[in-house]
Amino acid sequence: MSNTLENTIITLLKNNDKKAISLLYENYSGALLGVIKKVIKDDDTAQDVLQESFVKVWKKGKSYDPEKAKLFTWLYRIAYNSAIDKVRSLNNKMTKEVQIEESNVYKLTTSSLNQDTLDIKKHMSSLDFKYQVVLNALFFEGMTQQEASDELEIPLGTIKSRLKIGLRELKKIYNP
Repeated sequence: MSNTLENTIITLLKNNDKKAISLLYENYSGALLGVIKKVIKDDDTAQDVLQESFVKVWKKGKSYDPEKAKLFTWLYRIAYNSAIDKVRSLNNKMTKEVQIEESNVYKLTTSSLNQDTLDIKKHMSSLDFKYQVVLNALFFEGMTQQEASDELEIPLGTIKSRLKIGLRELKKIYNP
């Protein structure tokens, strides 16, 4: 690559001129794809990383300093680091995926359940309806107190009072 073409690209890049990206792509995409493919074997992923690299080049264009590195060296570092980041990202994603086979969620035994509370819905039906509604929303529908207030159109203070009274009534049933 001639120094004049390189200088032209640098000037265009520093001025946020879109011609810089097309010139960079024409002159460097093959070499940069080669750099990326040394890290990433999958063609589609490598192409994605190449595109991401050019986006980074565009965003960082004004910060490029020819005193610190030649243009190709700068581009090489961005492409190589993008490829490494992609590999790390893919590895992290694979390790974070849920492993159903190793999960203990489905291994609950009846001995781990409190037999005394299995009939709580039956006992709740003995409470006033206004307490049942609040307890059901909070404990069986998983709402927060604010969500229950909004959904049931009951003031938040009333939700809190009914929760307290409803729990106190249930406690009388379970701890007479």
